[in-house]
Amino acid sequence: MAEHEHVRVAVIGSGFGGLGAAVRLRREGITDFVVLERADSVGGTWRDNSYPGCACDVPSHLYSFSFAPNPDWPRTFSGQRHIRTYLEHVTDVFGLRPHIRFGSEVKLMTWDGEQLRWEIETARGKLTADVVVSATGPLSDPKIPEIPGLASFPGKVFHSARWDHDYDLRGKRVAMVGTGASAIQIVPSIQRQAGRLTLFQRTPPWVMPRVDRAISGAERRLHRALPFTTQVRRGLLWGIRELQVQAFTKRPDELGLVERLAKRNMARAVKDPALRAKLTPDYRIGCKRILLSSEYYPALARPNVDVVASGLSEIRGSTVVAADGSEAEVDAIIFGTGFHVTDMPIAERVVGAEGITLAESWKNGMQALRGASAAGFPNWMTIIGPNTGLGNSSMILMIESQLNYMADYLRQLGVLGGRTALDARPEAVDSWNRQVQERMKRTVWNTGGCTSWYLDASGRNTTIWPGTTTEFRRATRRVDLAEYEVIRKPGGKGADADAKRAGAPARTAKRPARTTPASAGGASQQSEAAA
Repeated sequence: MAEHEHVRVAVIGSGFGGLGAAVRLRREGITDFVVLERADSVGGTWRDNSYPGCACDVPSHLYSFSFAPNPDWPRTFSGQRHIRTYLEHVTDVFGLRPHIRFGSEVKLMTWDGEQLRWEIETARGKLTADVVVSATGPLSDPKIPEIPGLASFPGKVFHSARWDHDYDLRGKRVAMVGTGASAIQIVPSIQRQAGRLTLFQRTPPWVMPRVDRAISGAERRLHRALPFTTQVRRGLLWGIRELQVQAFTKRPDELGLVERLAKRNMARAVKDPALRAKLTPDYRIGCKRILLSSEYYPALARPNVDVVASGLSEIRGSTVVAADGSEAEVDAIIFGTGFHVTDMPIAERVVGAEGITLAESWKNGMQALRGASAAGFPNWMTIIGPNTGLGNSSMILMIESQLNYMADYLRQLGVLGGRTALDARPEAVDSWNRQVQERMKRTVWNTGGCTSWYLDASGRNTTIWPGTTTEFRRATRRVDLAEYEVIRKPGGKGADADAKRAGAPARTAKRPARTTPASAGGASQQSEAAA
């Protein structure tokens, strides 16, 4: 990387969000961009998570880009290896490799208010960019709880997202901490190897069967010969999930039937009433993500598995101690304890126009205009930002909506001309966030009686989108300039005209001119968030 390289756009991360952004930039005719990736290959979450049994809980034909359909998915629910291969394929087909800088972890991004650009420090050197698109994702930095005595544990310790494939679990006494989406895939995969497996369950999940099967050769040949059949399949999968949204967002009581089905699923595999009692949640299904597995409950019923209905609280040598006082001697501890979702570490490395970090700006909770733009951070956008997560469908749908917004953002900068930046107005961000949080009040994620990773430290849901993917796509189809301040270098092209539209004289002092073209973007789209 050149010492003083400058690019139009810098994309951070090469998972689905980063690669999607790169493809969209090329399709928009923008080739002056780089993708900064801290690892040595693409894939993001699907590169980092390689634990035994790792697979997606969204059907394959829905968990892929609409512009890059894959007729050759081998299973209805694809495993990690196949998804990672798909992302490598996308990288090659769309010619993205020349743009990717591997081993380039971002250490610091600082907004230069004089030059209207971002100064970026990476592990491989420095560069500057007019626009930054942060696609690091919320599931990129593992979270391991602070457990007294963990540092002195004599055995092996690792997180599910940093699996140690060199460590042989055969015959070992293993503690699995956590019962989230990763844990329910790991437990059946290692139960047969482990001499003894102790599962520390702070909160039991709701688990439904995973109706997975191999996709036949005939189906794949059909999809290759008639590509529209792939689109039809994807459309049906999408439509079913759109119809389910009402139960999650407006009528959580309707989920009672799903709870009864989940309990029957458990009863078929777990005959011991005491174990069933431990595994039965006391909150409304859907409050936490509904997990899919046909092997989890049978594995827990095996004689070499112990379920401790309590979290891990202390470690004394090789003895792990639960909050209820129960103890177990173990050789290895595997944490399936999730990620830094509401406190993303990348936020500590982004310094905005006022000299504060994004983490400081978000100290009372993450919020961004249409899930993309944070006030005080000009020409900076995030993919899978605050309140863009889903509880029942494919995140690729949300990513593609945000790519539409990104593309129009760059078009607007081009129309404005000159050295220009857009900064989300605080009142626009607040208005958007208030409407999102108002809609959130009646959802199962807020009323279901659980504490989930969707909630931040203050108990506010800053993760999930409380509507359909169709609503989100409509809300992000274009940028409304009335929601942004236009910033220009002093004396820059159009500064006087913008200022006149805003009803104020142009500012050409040392600080760049900031204007608010209230009429430039047409009617505000803010009401769409409340649709």
